[in-house]
Amino acid sequence: MRHPIMRHSVLMTLALCAGAVLAACGGDGGGSSPMAPGGPSDGPAERVIKDNPSFAGDVQDILERNGCTASGCHGTFAASELSLAEGSAYAEIVNVPAVSEDFLLVKPNDPQNSYVVIKVEGRHTVGSRMPLAGVPLDAIDIANLRNWIVQGAQNN
Repeated sequence: MRHPIMRHSVLMTLALCAGAVLAACGGDGGGSSPMAPGGPSDGPAERVIKDNPSFAGDVQDILERNGCTASGCHGTFAASELSLAEGSAYAEIVNVPAVSEDFLLVKPNDPQNSYVVIKVEGRHTVGSRMPLAGVPLDAIDIANLRNWIVQGAQNN
């Protein structure tokens, strides 16, 4: 039987080696952005934080991918009066007052005071964090939503 201290040293050495291997595999050293959850075989090859995301290509994708456009949430036949369905979402959220709190849903150039961002970040004082039925948005989606608003919340 091995001595407990010796067994601890062997385990520590293995843990350090495993950590070094995982750190080395964690990136290419070139500052690439994180991959989508699940890796390259489970969805889009790569999701990145964009400096100037578009509404049609990026924000609408965030809404659809996270279930916000489902009929039980903010889809065409939603229980909510707010429709985030493609073709209507932009007009429904930009410069539109929130019902529950004294904010605009999307205030161009001001993500900190845009109610959509407040709700997905969990900073609201009324109601629940969005998306209601799903997991919270990840850092990439929140950054792209914020960046779109910072760039003026354009209908592009």
